[in-house]
Amino acid sequence: MAKLLLLNGPNLNLLGQREPEVYGHDSLSDVVQRAHQKAAQLGHQLEDFQSNAEHELVNRIHQAKQDGIGLIIFNPGAFTHTSISLRDALLGVDIPFIELHLSNVFAREEFRQHSFLSDIALGVISGMGAKGYELAVEAADNKLTEN
Repeated sequence: MAKLLLLNGPNLNLLGQREPEVYGHDSLSDVVQRAHQKAAQLGHQLEDFQSNAEHELVNRIHQAKQDGIGLIIFNPGAFTHTSISLRDALLGVDIPFIELHLSNVFAREEFRQHSFLSDIALGVISGMGAKGYELAVEAADNKLTEN
């Protein structure tokens, strides 16, 4: 069993309310609950954390190393396109991570098509909506159980 950390960045607390045509109708609570169920089904423990504040996400990434987190699943929201601090935190703790997005960022505005994280991520799941969270847990399981 591995410990996984699911991080959600700014405005994801508004899931189900904010632009449902882009982000869907499920609340963050609904999405996270299904991710917890998938992790438990696969024999892993999942912790989750959401913040609209960059420094709180940085602090949680730092704490992940001390908590024995084996892999991070991270939907950084808008910080994807702006945060070198989150990139440095992820590099600093050296915990593998999967970058996750509800929408297909590559089919959206040009500024959303650049990520400061993708090149250091194990992989990117983008455009699969809420189902992407469960897919990310499955991908984490596959990565952690590789021989």
